[in-house]
Amino acid sequence: MKELSLTLANMDEAFPSSFTQEQLAKAKTIFLKKLAEDAHSFYQGKIQVVPKAPVAGFNWFNVWYTPGVSKVSTNIRDNNDCSFELTNRGNLVAVVSDSTRVLGDGDCTPPGGLGVMEGKAFLMKYLGGVDAVALCIDSRDKDGKHDPDKIIEFVKMVQPSFGAVNLEDISQPNCFKVLDVLREECDIPVWHDDAQGTACVTLAGLINALKLAGKKISDVKIVMMGAGAANTTIARLLITDGADPSRLILFDTKGSLHAGRTDIKADTRFYRKWELCETTNPNRVATMDEAIAGADVLISLSTPGPDVIKRQWVKSMAEKGILFACANPVPEIYPYAAKEEGAFIVATGRGDFPNQVNNSIGFPGILKGALMVRARKITDNMAIAAAYSLANYAERRGISPDNIVPNMEEAGVFPHEAADVAMQAIKDGVARVQITREEAFQKAKKDIDHARSLTQSLMDNGFIKNPPADMIKKALNFAIEQVQK
Repeated sequence: MKELSLTLANMDEAFPSSFTQEQLAKAKTIFLKKLAEDAHSFYQGKIQVVPKAPVAGFNWFNVWYTPGVSKVSTNIRDNNDCSFELTNRGNLVAVVSDSTRVLGDGDCTPPGGLGVMEGKAFLMKYLGGVDAVALCIDSRDKDGKHDPDKIIEFVKMVQPSFGAVNLEDISQPNCFKVLDVLREECDIPVWHDDAQGTACVTLAGLINALKLAGKKISDVKIVMMGAGAANTTIARLLITDGADPSRLILFDTKGSLHAGRTDIKADTRFYRKWELCETTNPNRVATMDEAIAGADVLISLSTPGPDVIKRQWVKSMAEKGILFACANPVPEIYPYAAKEEGAFIVATGRGDFPNQVNNSIGFPGILKGALMVRARKITDNMAIAAAYSLANYAERRGISPDNIVPNMEEAGVFPHEAADVAMQAIKDGVARVQITREEAFQKAKKDIDHARSLTQSLMDNGFIKNPPADMIKKALNFAIEQVQK
């Protein structure tokens, strides 16, 4: 057994060679959860606020605060758009959640989502050069029910302080109403990353997977497990990009979606699901066994596995079948098992397996692009532009069945993505500012380089400390002990 360094490199080799594939997968999950718990405790979170302006002498306090700052206030009063130039608003995102569907853990109570929301803020800064604030709110009414109107009211109230809003981990059906109302009624972009972000990155992965399989999106049969915010939005983007809705079948916990699902039609809160009932699965295929036979693609964002997707389903798929098993924190089937049953390409939401289809390569660049042109909203066209930006970047540097999308270590992808999104915003007529693609690319690259250099400088000078030397070893040993029990 090798001991992991602080880089967490070669994770698989750190576990006993006697572990089976299933034991190894379980051990890695336990290890990462334990290490996350210990590291968050050590650092007490992962985001802090630091000044971006200098203090060269006592009188600068009078410039940054009263009386000098009064001129800033009156300028913004007379022209609200000045707030994007005279404050940090133009590069600031609110990460808003009521914590009712945190990863695969469900309702974690309002403060339970803070770790995830801080994580989004962390990635926005390091990967996208964007500042962000985690805002976990209590959406319960007096009867204890979660009220989407409370989230809507909150976002509308805080939007003057931010350049964009990232919604996160809001349970369905509330998430549908919250996003759709805020997209139309706010004057800044409101982005639901669980839905739109997942859809964007999934489309990016599918674009390249289909290239490798030699198939066209208009011709393939697609089955989708799960009909929540993510998969319903994925379906919408796939159809917009050319997928044939008559060859698309979705499943929720009660069965397949089709025009006969009167239970969905009767509950108007699920209007997004009903739209798909009306347009997909015209033959009303009822069972997964029937649907998956001969399917080219299976996209699952369902219950965390590892046995949610059955081996026999994968075996019955078409030649060069493509499988996205993206439940967190454990995929619906482990990649090794899917490959053993003949899957050509397997993607998950995890970075310790090949083909991580994860929002982390999407939202930092997408939000940066929207902010740079002061977009009023993020259109579906902008999300699709981001997907093609990601897919094209990966194709230029080379793709393979185990490498279909960029990963977070490929810093070069984010300024390209931001620039492509900014150009699409201008094309769609939702941008306040007109800039060239080169200007957008250089601006994004400069801000991202600055964020990375700042973090490295804080580490080099001891303001961000290395974790205790034995933290990784303790988490590793804990995981091994748990699996060997």
